[in-house]
Amino acid sequence: MAAETIITDGVKIDGTIIFKGSAKIDGEITGDLTSDETITIGRNATVRAKINTKNAVISGTFEGIINASGLVDITSTGKFTGDLIQPNSLLSIEKGGVFKGRSIIGTDKEEDDPNK
Repeated sequence: MAAETIITDGVKIDGTIIFKGSAKIDGEITGDLTSDETITIGRNATVRAKINTKNAVISGTFEGIINASGLVDITSTGKFTGDLIQPNSLLSIEKGGVFKGRSIIGTDKEEDDPNK
């Protein structure tokens, strides 16, 4: 089992990050994120990114696109703005959590392109 990577509060990163295993983000990230396990966006975190992951937990602020093969959980403090792309509908939103955007179910991303 791979260790969890932690991006602590106060850290700002702009770029592409590939995590081996799970990651917990408490800082601010802009860019592209990839994980083969779970990406957790902490309560005080701000993430503006395109994320490819198995699972995601959103407790802070997220803007962008998440492509997830597993469960996406928006907690009571989470704010999601953007597109969620999944092969199956595995989205959980706790009372108080915010989801503004599109939930796209399926694997054919071209078919769901609003510009076509």
